[in-house]
Amino acid sequence: MQAEFKAPRRRRRVYEELQAPLPVSSRPEDSTDYRAELLNQHVVVCHQDHIQKIYSQGYFGKGVLSRARPDYSISDQWEQHEGLSLPVISQSRYEELLRWAGSALSAQGLDEDAVNQTLLSISQPVEMEDVRSEMRGGGEPGPNGGACPHTKRPWPGSGVEPEAKKSCRLGPQNHDPDPSSDQDPDLDPDPSSDQDSDLNSDSDSDPAPAPDPLVPGPGFVLVVSDSEVCGAVREVRRTPFSLTEYLQLSLEEAFFLVYSLGCLSVYQNQEPLSIIQLWRTFRSLRPDFVSSFAAYQHCRSSGWVPKEGGGAKYGVDLMLYRKGPPFYHASYSVVIERTDDAFRGSALRPFSWRSLAALSRITSNVSKELMLCYVIHPADLSEAELDSPVCLSRLKVQKVIVSRWVSSRERAEQEDI
Repeated sequence: MQAEFKAPRRRRRVYEELQAPLPVSSRPEDSTDYRAELLNQHVVVCHQDHIQKIYSQGYFGKGVLSRARPDYSISDQWEQHEGLSLPVISQSRYEELLRWAGSALSAQGLDEDAVNQTLLSISQPVEMEDVRSEMRGGGEPGPNGGACPHTKRPWPGSGVEPEAKKSCRLGPQNHDPDPSSDQDPDLDPDPSSDQDSDLNSDSDSDPAPAPDPLVPGPGFVLVVSDSEVCGAVREVRRTPFSLTEYLQLSLEEAFFLVYSLGCLSVYQNQEPLSIIQLWRTFRSLRPDFVSSFAAYQHCRSSGWVPKEGGGAKYGVDLMLYRKGPPFYHASYSVVIERTDDAFRGSALRPFSWRSLAALSRITSNVSKELMLCYVIHPADLSEAELDSPVCLSRLKVQKVIVSRWVSSRERAEQEDI
């Protein structure tokens, strides 16, 4: 029976324009060589320009500190202060950051007096002229670049070379809804559904535009007391602790960028990994990597944007978006299964009738369709062949849409006929 295709549900409010996806590099000299690191069994992109381009041109990966888009900042609330847009944090939050900075300095071997002196110098109010001077590159380096003038050691949590200083980005950034967030409008129920469930409690509300994150350079915040009334004076202080946002790629996303698009190089211990080395490394990390990558590549090649982050909430492996999460709600919840030519074999995710019915109901309640993606391995495919990505050419993918039969709806349709 042929499944009926249902048009994806477009988001009511879109905050960005669709960018051209990363191109396929047929010749090495034409490729754009982005760089990632294999750290603790995770693939991480650290270069800020690479992060923005990889995420924006295909929505690969997620921020390690953010829910989806790598746009972490020290505060969600920003204000204009004497011509500059600065993040606003409470006094208690600022004191918490000072404690973190003190712990980091103590871990570097400083005695208690040196730590207290450093924290005291960090927490002093700063004049706006000094702020502008440091953000232009003049004056003494601030907490996010260079060294502390008292201890001559790097500022806590900086990890950034002094020459990498840039001015703080101003103004709000267009923000796309997060597919893995609990506030994601993807949890909207079907408008025609009257079911009342916790899964359907979120609405397609306006997410507030988020400001750009602080980039490497002098960091400053507006500190307000916890009981401050509106209109009172804010104090500008240095950021005591800076966290750097990275982009984390799934193994399937990383290998797709390396093997299928040819635009990414993955390094381990400062050495680039070849395609064969990367394939074997990922297979050792994930025994089902061959099947999961075959399904991922098939969905990407079919024009969908597969995301793993949101799938964990719904008990599936992938969520499929048209164009990307900022533009459409996820259309399909995908479960990946490995099978042979006769559709036999040990299931990667064993289902009972009860668990399958529960998964189908959850998927229906969040206005998506459940898809079983079967990766068919030929019977004569040997283990030695699986040790190379060339085996992908021998794998086949077949998709099955699972729908929940509702007896009352069936009777109503029959009566209308």
